[in-house]
Amino acid sequence: MPRRAKPKKRQITPDPKYGSHILAKFVNRVMLDGKKATAERIVYDALDLVNQQLKTEPLEILGQAIKNATPALQVKSRRVGGATYQVPIEVQPERGLSLAMRWLLTSARARGGKSMAEKLAAELVDAAQGQGAAIKRRQDTHRMAESNKAFAHYRW
Repeated sequence: MPRRAKPKKRQITPDPKYGSHILAKFVNRVMLDGKKATAERIVYDALDLVNQQLKTEPLEILGQAIKNATPALQVKSRRVGGATYQVPIEVQPERGLSLAMRWLLTSARARGGKSMAEKLAAELVDAAQGQGAAIKRRQDTHRMAESNKAFAHYRW
């Protein structure tokens, strides 16, 4: 990583079906072992299932799920005088998006039984309605940041 200049952000191409950059990032996060066609099929099937369940625009549900799962605060470890403190810091928008997508996927993968498309659809619907494992993870992160608010003066 360069010392002075910030590296340029790569622009990813929008997904072919909906033309959304966020959905293209989400497909890339679902992808395992470079199998993008499989990842696209999983995500598109999940969005079709969401559309059948809620009778709304699937991109709106995805956006709402990501928005609900995005954390505003997180804690970072900071060593001061031999002690390690959990210092609450605000989350940058890019990192918040990344964390939300990661939490949605890990909680969808952790669900039992069905196909990945069905698990992902169920997790997206839950997250859009403000419940589910990804939302619980966000609340736990916020709760930890709130309880360590006393160490906020160690922010750097």
